[in-house]
Amino acid sequence: MKGGRSKSQVKNTSLSVNRKAGGASKPRKPAKKAVKDPNKPKRPASAFFVFMEEFRQTYKEKHPNNKSVSVAGGDKWKSMSEAEKAPYVAKAEKRKVEYEKNMKAYNKRQAEGPKPDEDESEKSVSEVNNEDEDDDEEGSEEEEDDD
Repeated sequence: MKGGRSKSQVKNTSLSVNRKAGGASKPRKPAKKAVKDPNKPKRPASAFFVFMEEFRQTYKEKHPNNKSVSVAGGDKWKSMSEAEKAPYVAKAEKRKVEYEKNMKAYNKRQAEGPKPDEDESEKSVSEVNNEDEDDDEEGSEEEEDDD
């Protein structure tokens, strides 16, 4: 056979496992998650979640033992007309505008970097507080010695 492959050279790719040359494959390390900034504004609630805030309260009052609030809320939302949803959409839009304003301010602060008065020394706050407590204890011992 010229130019053809023999049966021993043909790979069945559906059954084979691709491995790197050089031995057994190493287990993958999970990717490290980025640390979330606690000062970053939270995303605004959608119109449905604005509706659910109100619906949850009224539903719990009428059905205190029923645990399926989300199912009932979803069914109610689906059955509502666009006119009935309009107030919740308006509230959601208002929250979105406020969020965008807060994000612009947040991004501006991030671009400027830390302010000089916000920059803390290498000691943590707890270490500074511990030193203050140590000073207080020493002062109280001196007062006791004077008696």
